[in-house]
Formats: sequence, structure tokens, C-alpha cells
Amino acid sequence: MSCGQRRNDGLWSKLMFRSFLFVPGDRPERFDKAVNSGADAVCIDLEDAVSPANKDLARREALAYLDGGARAAATGVRLNSLDGIEGFRDVVALAESGAAPSFILMPKVRTRHDVDLLRRALGDKAAPIWALMETPQALAAIEGLADSVGEAGGIVFGGADFSAAIGADMSWDALFFARAGLIAGAAAAGCQLLDVPYLNVRDIDGLVAETRRVKAMGFTGRSCIHPDQVGHINDIYTPTAEEIEKAQATIAAYENNKGRVLLHEGRLVEKPVLAAARRILARRRS
Repeated sequence: MSCGQRRNDGLWSKLMFRSFLFVPGDRPERFDKAVNSGADAVCIDLEDAVSPANKDLARREALAYLDGGARAAATGVRLNSLDGIEGFRDVVALAESGAAPSFILMPKVRTRHDVDLLRRALGDKAAPIWALMETPQALAAIEGLADSVGEAGGIVFGGADFSAAIGADMSWDALFFARAGLIAGAAAAGCQLLDVPYLNVRDIDGLVAETRRVKAMGFTGRSCIHPDQVGHINDIYTPTAEEIEKAQATIAAYENNKGRVLLHEGRLVEKPVLAAARRILARRRS
């Protein structure tokens, strides 16, 4: 099904990642801590967080860990870029292993061709693919790229690499246009969209303020680099009991009216309002 055929509210019918925590692949002693941090998703990083000398070690440790049972968080892996030999080694090792990652994060993606190539290479070992958007080419091709990862996958904004590629800093104003373009492309394809990590792990006030802004823009969650950031991100993306109650009442009123437009508590309820209500329910946690 192409992005144009997807339901506009399809994303909100499934559980979404609020927080997406990276952990270095060559630090296996941190894997369990990350998984039990409260993050919705944990990504074992084989790329930027690992020095060239430790690539083999990280690959072995990550795949061994992903060959285990159920965990408290969805646990996946960021491969190295297919621009270099380490990326091909990752793909071969994953394909030949017993590892079953919840997702695969692909860096340095440029177009949907990169995602489709990885999916074909892995065959039946292909978990849902997430694309790390950190190149100007990927932003220009976001519609096709988001369509390729589809509703099972998502997009992660790699703002540090992207800003370096275009010669900008990482200020809010400098990256606003990129965030806006990603939101439109991801929403059209019905895939999740996570913002870049907040790099100053000691600045919790800054993390909270900026996360509220990206949530208001339409990002469905945020990636992070330290367990101390997880709870704050989760709190922002977790609806209150009152918000959940109102969303449920809105959906019930619409469905009881057989899907016709109506006034509910003085507010016009039509499909965009219904989608917003489903978005709230998709973010709730028991």
C-alpha cells in the first residue's frame, strides 16, 4: 500500500515510542540498564558510539544480546553505514545470527533505495526498518523514504550530522525547516518520527522546553543519549487521565453518530479531531 492509500489516522491505531535510548554496542554492561531505564525503545549502537577498533566486539556483543528473550523495552540495533565495509559486515553478521531485533536503524540514508536494498539483503531477517535522516538528500526525498519504512518503521532526525552537512548550527531556528519537512513526510506515510537527542544531558530544563516544542510540531517521540533524559521525555509524551477520558468520549461520540460530523461538548468533531483523539490514546500507558 502506498503512502497515498494509507489512512491518515493509521499511525494513531498503534503503540508509539515516546523515548528511544541509544547505548554503545561495545558497552554490554550497560545493555540491561538501558532496557530497564523506562525507555520505550533501546537502540544498541554499532556506528557513531563505537570506535573503529571496537567494531567487531560491539557487533558480537549486540547480536548475542539480541539473541535473547523478551525485554522491558523494544530493543534494536543501529548498523554502520553501507557506505563502508563495517556496514556490510553488520548485515552479513545479522543475517547469519540468531538475533531478533525489534527494529533496525539505518544511518546515512539518502533515498528509499537504501532502505529497500537493506530489506532485500536481510530477507526474512528484516525487522521493521527505521531510517536516520541526517543527509540533505534524505530530506529532499522524505516522502519516498517515509513510504519505504512504512507504518511498521519510522524516521529519526539526525540533527547533528544534518547540521554539519549543510553548514548550520543546531539551534532551533537553524533546524526548524528540516523538522517541518520531516513532519509532513512522516505523517503522509503514517510512520513514527523521533527528534534528535538533546545533547546537553545536564540541562534538563532545556530538554523539557525543547521536547514540548517538538511535540507541539508533530514529532511522535524523541531519541535520547542518557537514562536521566528518559523519564522527562516520557512524561511529556504521556497523556493525563483527563486527556485520555476526553479522547475516549470524543471517539465514542463520533462512532455513536455513525461516523458523521457532530458537536460534542460544544466542539465540532470531524476526522482531524478524531485523529487527534486516537493520537492521545496511542500514547497512553497502563
